[in-house]
Amino acid sequence: MGYREHPVPARWRGLAECVWTSTAPAAAEVIDVLPDGCMDLVWSGEALFVAGPDTEPHPYRRPAGLAATGLRFHPGVLPALLGTSAATLRDARVPLDALHPRLAREAVAALQAGADPRPVLAAVAARLPGDAPDPGLGAAAARLSRGASAAQTADALGWTSRTLHRRCLAAFGYGPATLRRVLRFRRAFALLEAGVGLAETAARAGYADQPHLSREVRALAGAAPGQLARSANRSTPVPSGSWTIA
Repeated sequence: MGYREHPVPARWRGLAECVWTSTAPAAAEVIDVLPDGCMDLVWSGEALFVAGPDTEPHPYRRPAGLAATGLRFHPGVLPALLGTSAATLRDARVPLDALHPRLAREAVAALQAGADPRPVLAAVAARLPGDAPDPGLGAAAARLSRGASAAQTADALGWTSRTLHRRCLAAFGYGPATLRRVLRFRRAFALLEAGVGLAETAARAGYADQPHLSREVRALAGAAPGQLARSANRSTPVPSGSWTIA
């Protein structure tokens, strides 16, 4: 599977991480998409859908002969643009038609007529009726990703713990504790991908020790860190910014 990430236009950089493309597989395949805290708007070659935030490996089934394209948003951004709580999309792949039917129909018609998916996805995102995300949620995610507790994060932002939990569910699909785990896992995976050893990865990613890293990786990826590292060194990334371990 030929997977590539492409930069987004300057005006999108505060909202989206990248546009990704994946060439058509010669045979049908199933790959695991790992949790990363992001949400994507995806054209699979036959369907336009929103990839919700994952809490475990999500099997992504790709038919033969269909290329895929996605627009990956920073954590917490797409639900605000959709005007939909991320909690309702958690561990799910939801057709855009179920959320915004007219917009979806127009986009699918263009895609089926042969339009380049990248500008079509950008145009869809630009026409979504929701609001820009609250900067406070980005600040919350940044603090949690650095290891702050929910109580510390809420206090720093002047929120109650209940408010933080409610707003995290709506923006990220997880409560603050799960969001911290997912973002820490993403950081650990990037280090493993770069060839960093397990002990150093555990320390740099914020785990208490290597056994803690192993437990969390198994819980979120369904594999041991060593397996994940070997897979990263021989495979290519799959949509939503994670890697196949198959």
